[in-house]
Amino acid sequence: MLEVRDLHVKFNNRDREAVGGISFRIGAGEILGLVGESGSGKTVTAMSIAGLLPRKQCSYSGDILLDGQDLLHADRSLLRKLHGREIGVVFQEPMSAMNPLMRIGEQVGEVLRIHTDLSKAERKEKVLRAMTSVELHDPEHLYDCYPHELSGGMLQRVMIAAAIVIEPSLLLLDEPTTALDVTIQAQILELLKKLNSELGISMLFISHNLNVVRKLCARVAVMQRGLLVETGETDQVFYHPQHPYTRQLIDAIPTRERRVR
Repeated sequence: MLEVRDLHVKFNNRDREAVGGISFRIGAGEILGLVGESGSGKTVTAMSIAGLLPRKQCSYSGDILLDGQDLLHADRSLLRKLHGREIGVVFQEPMSAMNPLMRIGEQVGEVLRIHTDLSKAERKEKVLRAMTSVELHDPEHLYDCYPHELSGGMLQRVMIAAAIVIEPSLLLLDEPTTALDVTIQAQILELLKKLNSELGISMLFISHNLNVVRKLCARVAVMQRGLLVETGETDQVFYHPQHPYTRQLIDAIPTRERRVR
């Protein structure tokens, strides 16, 4: 479904590569977790897949194939067709990712306006269905609200609704639960599991928290300083880590037994 081959990305103002030759695959309907500390290259990898790399500010090589179609070297017109229709993106901070002057319904339905010939009434119907599917209560009311009128957890659900309203084949989630409290975080993870099982959407879930990834993903890939240092089944990596950096990530997970100095 998605295949990344020997991806290199280097920004012009940096001495070392942000991504240093990584390769991985995501199968149809699979959720892959990509973990690592801040600056390890996770977000740059997602930007490369989504076609959001600032190409004039970096050099890049390798291949990114979505159902056999090249994304890394595709022209902008093709990427605009794929973005939203085939690839949905959910960012970490929904408030900063959303237009404060647009109503919620308009923002969720914008991808339908760009990529389909549906009437305004048909678009609204699909938007309300998407908002219901992400368990937003009273979507008719929320449709006409502005972002500042919603809580952080509700806005994250709105972002997910906007990403899935056209039912893309791939969803990129860049730390979507980091800014949320633990209770809302757990609800969002359950929601993503439900959407994956019901709609069959493949997902790349990016996080610095291996414990969160363990709850959602079947496989995990660990990044450090632009390199993939370990990949495998999530339980295998979690319980039998092979790389010292993976062990450090696991040791950083708070437990009841581990006292914080």
